[in-house]
Amino acid sequence: MRDRSPRPEDLEPIERASVDEVRALQWERLQWSVRHAYENVPPYRTMCQERQVHPGDLRQPSDLARFPLTDKEVLRTTYPYGMFAVPRERISRLHASSGTTGRPTVVGYTREDITTWAGLMARSIRAAGGRPGDRVHVAYGYGLFTGGLGAHYGAEELGCTVIPVSGGMTERQVMLIRDLEPDVIMATPSYMLALVDEMRRQGVDPRSTSLTVGIFGAEPWTQGLRTEIERQLDIHAVDIYGLSEVMGPGVAMECVETKDGLHVWEDHFHPEIIDPRTGDVLPDGEVGELVFTSLTKQAMPVIRYRTRDLTRLLPGTARPMRRIEKITGRSDDMIILRGVNLFPTQIEELILRTPALAPHFQCVLSRTDRLDAMTVRVERRPDTDAQTAAQAGQELAALVKNTIGISVAIEVIEPGGVERSAGKMRRIVDQRPAH
Repeated sequence: MRDRSPRPEDLEPIERASVDEVRALQWERLQWSVRHAYENVPPYRTMCQERQVHPGDLRQPSDLARFPLTDKEVLRTTYPYGMFAVPRERISRLHASSGTTGRPTVVGYTREDITTWAGLMARSIRAAGGRPGDRVHVAYGYGLFTGGLGAHYGAEELGCTVIPVSGGMTERQVMLIRDLEPDVIMATPSYMLALVDEMRRQGVDPRSTSLTVGIFGAEPWTQGLRTEIERQLDIHAVDIYGLSEVMGPGVAMECVETKDGLHVWEDHFHPEIIDPRTGDVLPDGEVGELVFTSLTKQAMPVIRYRTRDLTRLLPGTARPMRRIEKITGRSDDMIILRGVNLFPTQIEELILRTPALAPHFQCVLSRTDRLDAMTVRVERRPDTDAQTAAQAGQELAALVKNTIGISVAIEVIEPGGVERSAGKMRRIVDQRPAH
């Protein structure tokens, strides 16, 4: 892989600042954001009054723990515009979640918010190894989902040439990669695997393309999957993090020169880690649920927003901002199977340790005689025969038992047997009865 590390002189001043300078700016903006939300978002003001806290009580950063946590349910109960802090005529754009588990969450942006977001995405793409003049193939979905347009505006802001392909039409995507010769691709990691499969189907060697950097996000993925993608494509596979309620993609970014976790852009976001059961703030280095407070958002500031993502905060390395460890699961994606907690990413790691199996899989939950069971449906690799694949399935079952401590059934299926998604992959299929 070619070196794509940015030059120090290309970084923004805040990316070269001292930790103390970052903290000072963060504290100044934190006070503004809490007061902005309190004064202009009536539901949030009511929540603070119920907790008997006021922006004047924020005398040091640790005082933020006294303020109420917010979550997706708060946004749903105030749907669609209840959490906005500016008049609707100042809103330049609306985005929304899919709403697959209930009402969607609607988020708004002023013109200044859009400019800030574009700048942070440009910073993120540069940190990943993108450069002005690069061609950027955007395979995130466009529309109400924040991924496509967030990537698009950021790449343009950096001075790149954007190829706005969006998701789907996988065969055509491969043709465009071959013909337009992009340097950077932005997609979900599971969709990148689908593109690799399509390349091979078309007789294209994935390592022969023009791609040098892949920026992957929108779903948890493991270090093992990074290794798999880099091996198959000969590119830098770099992680990006964000969520629409906080801004969209570009809240945190892995730096290509270290690939050791995602630096939170702390000049615009204040991270905390809490115990997901009690809500207590945990010290840096301990694993818990990630919580964000926006520091510069005008249209819809969020204060102590629960992401449900599980990680820990670590010191900065390539940048002075703190890092979050690679997200390996969500508190609401955790599977509890006969008293044992597990995440789909743990299964992914074990599959990637089994050479005959491909990283296309789903965890199917069922219930028989009041007992929960799980079957891992996983594809064999195309160059693996049925007998070898069956043996690999037995090896995977033993790995799961010995590593996670639970017995699961393994169903090894033909290549292409697991549904593909142009967006987030559905890793859990719950077939248990509702009651």
